[in-house]
Amino acid sequence: METKAMDPGRRTLVTIAIMLAVLIQVLDTTIANVALPHMQASLGATQESINWVLTSYIVAAAITIPISGWLADKVGRKRLLVIAVIGFTIASFLCAIATSLPEMVMFRLIQGITGAFLVPLAQATMFDINPPEKHAQAMALFGGGIMIGPILGPVLGGWLTESYDWRWVFLVNIPVGTLAALMLLRYMPKTPKNEHKFDVFGFALLGLALGGLQMALDRGQQLDWLQSWEVWLEFALFIGAMWMFVIHTMTGRQPIFSREMFMDRNFSLGLLFMAVTGVLLLAGLALLPPLLQRLYGYSVLQSGILTAPRGVGTLISMLLAGRLVGKVDLRILVALGMGLMGWSLHMMTGFAIDMGKGPIIWSGVVQGLGLGLVFVTMQALAFATLKPEMRTHAASLLNLSRNIGGSIGISIVTTLLARNLQVAHADMVSHVTDQVLPTITQGVVAQLGLPASSALALADAEITRQAAFIAYLDDFWIMQWITFASIPLVLLLRPAKPAAPGEPKMAMAD
Repeated sequence: METKAMDPGRRTLVTIAIMLAVLIQVLDTTIANVALPHMQASLGATQESINWVLTSYIVAAAITIPISGWLADKVGRKRLLVIAVIGFTIASFLCAIATSLPEMVMFRLIQGITGAFLVPLAQATMFDINPPEKHAQAMALFGGGIMIGPILGPVLGGWLTESYDWRWVFLVNIPVGTLAALMLLRYMPKTPKNEHKFDVFGFALLGLALGGLQMALDRGQQLDWLQSWEVWLEFALFIGAMWMFVIHTMTGRQPIFSREMFMDRNFSLGLLFMAVTGVLLLAGLALLPPLLQRLYGYSVLQSGILTAPRGVGTLISMLLAGRLVGKVDLRILVALGMGLMGWSLHMMTGFAIDMGKGPIIWSGVVQGLGLGLVFVTMQALAFATLKPEMRTHAASLLNLSRNIGGSIGISIVTTLLARNLQVAHADMVSHVTDQVLPTITQGVVAQLGLPASSALALADAEITRQAAFIAYLDDFWIMQWITFASIPLVLLLRPAKPAAPGEPKMAMAD
């Protein structure tokens, strides 16, 4: 794609179309979560089976992402992006009119498959339509949509579900997707095809590995993890298939991903940092809204508003990072971003069960500042030394890494939350004695005006509430140390040097 021939006005229109496509995809990763109880009643599903609405989407997307680069080379990036937007929009309409759980799961599979192409193709296009000196600013804009989508998803989903109907969670995609498809058809330049042999064996191995991992992570908590043969089999499938995939990639003639990409130190480390970013972004979103709703009593809309400042912090830091790239050592920005994320989690470990909104808002702003710095600078570093023809493959891997990190993070924090709640509850109950809590006598019952059973239930409910809060703080504490432990990895990154006259500004130092 020739960037010099594209005038600024057309570039702006293509950027708007791309961001609209990205927005509907990232919103759908979280927007449907709050509508699950309403879907369950409408579709006649059980508590366990309704989770397949989320599982089907996640697994389909994870398996499909790796072939984004090959398909874009074969049919052309523009054509594949337009087909993906149209397919995602149609699948959204089908989800909205679904009348049974099997229909919904099938349509969500289609949504996951078509949606998987949108983010990596959009990211590669943003690099191609902008000259090298504007890559950081382009990633700042692109990252804004990626980071803010999951934050706005629960708010928008909650408002649509409460004010209208759960089907509007999917119907809202139709006008946005239609507009994005029309703009892409009209303004996006065509891209050259680069057909090459498809690595069927490598893709099959990677698909089996990712499918097994995502199924294990998604269903592990409800099946009690390794107490279930299903989870054992899923983990065994992941380990075996991934091992064979790594060997095949290292030794095969034409593997699905070029070995040259993984030889680039910054790109390989970028995969790791994107995984950590996914843990903090998606795992944090899995913890904070339930905490605000269950223990602080906020509504879905109120909890969404309280998490929105993180998006504000992300936007600010992304805009700042976009201007600092090429002027400041990017390793400093990455370390600063990781430090801010760790500090925000440290602030969250100091939450009190009877506090106001201030600490929630400020910790969110600080975390957003850190997320934005890491996302923009790592994207710039990861793509800086890669050949243009590798960008779509690289973008798909970076997005896959972030998604897997998020899935692993969500599984870890939800499992630890459930187990730490039990531990804290048992510990607190062991300290409840006659000296700490007076025995519930007839006089105490008369004072409370409640039956003895109700009084005991109230005491147990308060202990459970306090234990749940302790479990949340323990999760924040663990995430804090994961973040701080990642900072020394910055020293392994290759530093960027200012561009010489006539060179791209993101030239890398040896």
